[in-house]
Amino acid sequence: MPEAVIVSAVRTPIGTARKGTLAATPAEDLAVHVLQEAVRRSGLAPERFDDVIFGETLYGGGDLARYAAVAAGMTHVPGVAVNRHCASSLTALGMAAAGIRAGSERAVVAGGANSSSLGPALTWAAPHSPERRTPPTFPYTEDANDFTDMTVGWNVAQKYGLTREQMDAWALRSHQRAVTATAVGLFTDEIAPIKVTRLDGEIVEFAADEHPRATTTAEKMASLKPLRPEIEGYSITAGNACGTNDAAAALAVLADDLAREEGIPVLAVVRAWASVGVDPKYTGVGAIDAATKILDKTGLSVADIDLWEINEAFASVPVAACRELGIDEARVNIYGSGCSLGHPIAASGARMVTTLVHELRRRGGGRGLATMCAGGGQGGAVIIEVP
Repeated sequence: MPEAVIVSAVRTPIGTARKGTLAATPAEDLAVHVLQEAVRRSGLAPERFDDVIFGETLYGGGDLARYAAVAAGMTHVPGVAVNRHCASSLTALGMAAAGIRAGSERAVVAGGANSSSLGPALTWAAPHSPERRTPPTFPYTEDANDFTDMTVGWNVAQKYGLTREQMDAWALRSHQRAVTATAVGLFTDEIAPIKVTRLDGEIVEFAADEHPRATTTAEKMASLKPLRPEIEGYSITAGNACGTNDAAAALAVLADDLAREEGIPVLAVVRAWASVGVDPKYTGVGAIDAATKILDKTGLSVADIDLWEINEAFASVPVAACRELGIDEARVNIYGSGCSLGHPIAASGARMVTTLVHELRRRGGGRGLATMCAGGGQGGAVIIEVP
């Protein structure tokens, strides 16, 4: 059985939605950019690829992966769009690895693209009401609905007894880590700068994440109002929640025998992938359960993982995960995550793995685990190993 190996991992810089540098750039353009760059960096000819699998979320139609393939000149390569909400691009990577290990494909590009600024959103009309809502992923109840600040942020904070101070401190550190990493160029290897037209018409080369805030302080975090002040003690704020963002990320995944035949260096091996379902009321727990499942199925322990990426959909998620699983916070999101870098939903999973690949290579190897919750009471995780 062939191993699934990553031979390139790349992303765009992350833009702030609706007012940032990528606010006028469609998700399709972002997808084409990372697809072309992932293929170029792989060293394998475009015509050798068997499929493109891209995550996309809430767009209500189309096939982002096929669009990108055709626009990139890879007309003969099919494409499939995957929607597992926040975990979409992690699922895309797992699907690519599964196809390769099964022997049905030898070369796949997996990733995701997200434009919160421009992406269409399918909505349904409600009977006898002027309101329109996105199609549900699960049957809504009073305690479990599409308000993610409650099902991901607040309910998880309540379940694990987390304080606002703990979540604010995590979010502040996330910004500090992201700002420092950007300043010293630690994202340079993984970012593919992209030439875009800004909202004001200016053409620029976008090369660095713009969401992290160097001026964020504990005092500013503490001054932010809760998102639902009508609920007593509500501790979720804009500061300890993720950003709304635009970005894309992609990884070229090959069969290890193909990489050897072509003399292509291996960056990492995809060791395992997993998905879970949880009570939608506690959607944030999906990140914990997905990590637990993937560790169980590989026989690995928390101590066997050198670096962790636990998506900061809300700061409550990584805080709870570290407490519940006994993870050293110093090994988690070492260069920031959703609260600071931002959360370009369909691209975040691939972004997390991309960051793990490049950082583990800088460290001379090791294992990395990316895990995240996903809308509707789900979670996804991937383990990679850099030799």
